[in-house]
Amino acid sequence: MVITTKQLKVQPGKIISQVYNGQEVTVTYRGKPRAKIVPIVSKKNIDLEESEEALFGIWKNRKDIKDVEQYIRNMRAGRKL
Repeated sequence: MVITTKQLKVQPGKIISQVYNGQEVTVTYRGKPRAKIVPIVSKKNIDLEESEEALFGIWKNRKDIKDVEQYIRNMRAGRKL
């Protein structure tokens, strides 16, 4: 991912989130690369529980729900009467 120094100033949280998810970010100034932001720990080393794909909160210990999105769609289907 390549970003400008202005983007780094305006959206630091979004960029740090991308880096945390394993993406390397090159920061440019006046069109030339000036810095690189890399994750301290690669995403491969993060436990499944810490990853974005892992279930969390009330869904974490549910063995009967394989796909949360489909489960929610099925729940909401009953509301459309």
